[in-house]
Amino acid sequence: MKKLLTLVLACALFLSAVPMAGLADTVVNRDAPTIRLDVYSQLANYSGIQQGWGATLLKDKFNVELNIIPEQDGTYATRMEAGSLGDIVVWGSNGDDYKNAVAKNMLLDWEQFDLGKTYAPYIMEHYTAALESNRQISGDDKVHGFGFNVAFSSDSHQSFFYTWDIRWDLYKELGYPEVYDLNDMVDLFTQMKAICPTDEIGGDTYAVSIWPDWDGNMVMYVKALATAYYGYDELGFGHYNPTNGQFLSCLDDNSPYMECLRFFNQLYRAGLLDPNSSSQTYDKMSEKLKNGGTFWSIFNYAGSMAYNTTEHMQEGKYMYAMVPEDATPIVYGLGNTGGNRIWSVGNYTKYPELCLEILDWLATPDGAMTTWYGPRGLTWDYDEQGRMYFTELGQLTSKDSSYNMAGVEWTSPDTGKTYTLSGTFNDGFIQINNTTLSKDMVNPDGNGVETFNSDTWESVVTATTYPIQQDWRDFTGATLADEYMEGREDDYGTKMYVTMPDIPYSESEKSSDLTLKWNNCAKTIKDYSWRAMYAKSDAEFNYHVGEMKKLCNQYGYADCVAWCEQEAAQKWELTQQLGK
Repeated sequence: MKKLLTLVLACALFLSAVPMAGLADTVVNRDAPTIRLDVYSQLANYSGIQQGWGATLLKDKFNVELNIIPEQDGTYATRMEAGSLGDIVVWGSNGDDYKNAVAKNMLLDWEQFDLGKTYAPYIMEHYTAALESNRQISGDDKVHGFGFNVAFSSDSHQSFFYTWDIRWDLYKELGYPEVYDLNDMVDLFTQMKAICPTDEIGGDTYAVSIWPDWDGNMVMYVKALATAYYGYDELGFGHYNPTNGQFLSCLDDNSPYMECLRFFNQLYRAGLLDPNSSSQTYDKMSEKLKNGGTFWSIFNYAGSMAYNTTEHMQEGKYMYAMVPEDATPIVYGLGNTGGNRIWSVGNYTKYPELCLEILDWLATPDGAMTTWYGPRGLTWDYDEQGRMYFTELGQLTSKDSSYNMAGVEWTSPDTGKTYTLSGTFNDGFIQINNTTLSKDMVNPDGNGVETFNSDTWESVVTATTYPIQQDWRDFTGATLADEYMEGREDDYGTKMYVTMPDIPYSESEKSSDLTLKWNNCAKTIKDYSWRAMYAKSDAEFNYHVGEMKKLCNQYGYADCVAWCEQEAAQKWELTQQLGK
């Protein structure tokens, strides 16, 4: 009888802790002490407590504060060994780390006790394909989350972010010289430096300033240039050609990676590459960019989006798209299965219901718009026809993420409370650094035409145009970068971009032996790529490349390439199966 009574009490306690379907609309208790949730995000570039308007909004809406834990050397292994990854867990990919966590029961099963249906109803209703894709990738027939950039329709592609932004005002001053390939880019940058040798605060100018923070298997900016020029997607130690499934090893003599590495060395030897690139952070690069210290970026986020402040455009300064004639940048297809960056919940959190409610809000159009543009009503809103627009404040923050929000008042639509904000607009962005919905899908809460991407909003397209912006439009015949990128064709009418289709791909696991070889090769490739980039002569460049190849071959590079070729074949098979 004692054993039976003990069992009954244990069951009662267990059931009291388990959320039941229909039990409550929310678990948020605004009268209780604020709950701190640990968010382990492999994508975060920030460490610590969420700040700014984002912190205020989350405290008001969910009575939580988020402690952001980024991925650093040993973070994953340490948290796995400790037996808890965190409350909310965001993955940089759906590969080995994620699958290992699933295998060791470290992630919440969203379908157990109808947790997802009860506390994440929007996701469970609208993200069905993404949830099923996660089930397949997880390999245990359970749903542990969903991938990023989900679209409710897969009949288009995302907006371009490899837009090749250059200082258009300097390009105009030079008489719009023709740029066919990378060699012409070097000539162009040389001419730009001649007419603009210093930035707005007296520092030296360069064609480009890059950073090592985001280096992975290779040097990020080098491999990304190959993607931006040839349309080849990164895959392991090289690139994948979406048009035929071919894998291109980065260490081959004439690989896209090697070609781009030589290009950056050419820039360095011409005094056109920021010499601090190998040691600076992304934020330090951004400061130089905003001060007019660079002429070019292959990325819009590290180019036009940061540089084109109202002040710059009023002064006739502008960065915008200008792609070499020979280049075919990649663009990524929309898909309803979600990408490889996964949102999940730790299996040992004390607050699974609350974590799911937060993710569910982030997955709604309102949550997505807030993470991109700030609080509705304060920085953006809908008009009577459902068209999106920036408020007066939003027009400032959308053009300058460093805008100071100190003293700005925000009234919560949930509680009616009014708060005085602090910090910059950038401080307030949700620092998890992942997306739920694709920015390039049509906003279902809007007018049925405009996408989440503000470049498509009628209010933005018809807004005041500065003379330098109009000059770009007159020269290209396009209104915005996407229209320009979409309209580029060769002499035969072929589109000059490559679409990487959205496919339900997940990296295969690597053996411990292969992982050791892989890590040694990755470190070698990054170290010697930077050395080659800073070489003062062809002989020195060739020496560093030769050492890189020799060491990698000793470490087992051939086995790594075999794995990459296997993955490329898998991607190509999935592409054929989906008819893409």
